[in-house]
Amino acid sequence: MPATRATVKKPTKAPRPSYARRSRLGDLTRPIAIDRRLSKDRRSAFLLGIVAVAIAGTLAAALFVIPVRTYLNQDDMLAQRQDQVDQLEAVNNDLRAEVERLRSDDGAAEAARQELGYIEGEERRETVLDYPALPTELPAGWPYSLVNSIVALRAAP
Repeated sequence: MPATRATVKKPTKAPRPSYARRSRLGDLTRPIAIDRRLSKDRRSAFLLGIVAVAIAGTLAAALFVIPVRTYLNQDDMLAQRQDQVDQLEAVNNDLRAEVERLRSDDGAAEAARQELGYIEGEERRETVLDYPALPTELPAGWPYSLVNSIVALRAAP
């Protein structure tokens, strides 16, 4: 196998001793040349910083605050839904019991009697209605003034 050559050339000069001890933090804290800056004046840099902070805050709210609040509200929603399910199950149980009662002969006869007014062979149906309300507006005058006082006495407890 032939010997291979490296394609990366070695530096011709040795690094200076001060370069070897230089902190990488210096790259971040060193001022950036004006021609390499995103914005040339301080005012637009300040506005750009505010926009960046607003975007970061919105992103943090979208990723952390809203999902956590939704997660915490789920307990309340689950409790409400469970109450609704319990109520619906109670109604379903009542309806099942009613269906079972109506499947029997006695239950069907009782339902027909109550809802349809069904009567059997030797029974007689009698409808009893309440008396209609008496008129209380009577004309003024002798016989009616006496009647008005009687109605007022009977209506009072």
